[in-house]
Amino acid sequence: DAEGVQRIKEENQKHYRRAQRHQEKKEKTQRHNRKLGDLVEKKTYDLKTQYEHLANLRRTHILELTSVIFPIEEVKTSMRDPADLSSESDNAMTSSTVSKLAEARRTTYLSGRWVCDDHNGDTSISITGPWITLPNNGDYSAYYNWVEEKKTTQGPDMEHNNPAYTISAALCYATQLVNTLSFILGVNLPKKLCNRQFCGENLSRHRFTRAVKKLNANILHLCFSQHVNLDLLHPLHTLRNLMYLVSPDTENLGR
Repeated sequence: DAEGVQRIKEENQKHYRRAQRHQEKKEKTQRHNRKLGDLVEKKTYDLKTQYEHLANLRRTHILELTSVIFPIEEVKTSMRDPADLSSESDNAMTSSTVSKLAEARRTTYLSGRWVCDDHNGDTSISITGPWITLPNNGDYSAYYNWVEEKKTTQGPDMEHNNPAYTISAALCYATQLVNTLSFILGVNLPKKLCNRQFCGENLSRHRFTRAVKKLNANILHLCFSQHVNLDLLHPLHTLRNLMYLVSPDTENLGR
């Protein structure tokens, strides 16, 4: 029995020494994990700082791009409300007629249906200058109507102030700006659209409408990526959505 007790004591001592070695390994592993945790926390902070610095650089480049090369702004028109003009010419006009005229002024026939547009006739959005604008309500029918009319009209086109030219130029500049913003922000666009899509040959109504839809989809995708307020966006307002995207008030621009 004494010999058995001695063997058990020796085994217990071996187990105790082994337990001490395991405890030392555990403490060493814990110290290593703490060091790694501090390193990961430092690297995470450095990465976050770099992301913020990169976002500020992107924001600076975008604001410089949109202030020097592609300025986008609202252009006030001098069009007076027909209700005001009519009331001046006819003092006997009732208030209901005036309100109906004002309501008609805020309504636009777009793609086979009547659309309410509060900005119609008041403002338009310009790009690269006040002379290149797009209709605020997204109605670009003047372009393909001009193309269809030109097919049936013989002789050279002498209308240099044709709104179709302005629409084509504005959409062309908008496409260039969107592709450049995609490169600066590092955001892949869902639709492929080349810079020369709206310039050069005259597009048919189907091709023109399809290209405009692609452009609007790309703009909305960029707006979503930069967390632009959804209440400000409209799927048909091409330049207005771009204006909200590159606005200095957009807090997450560059993310």
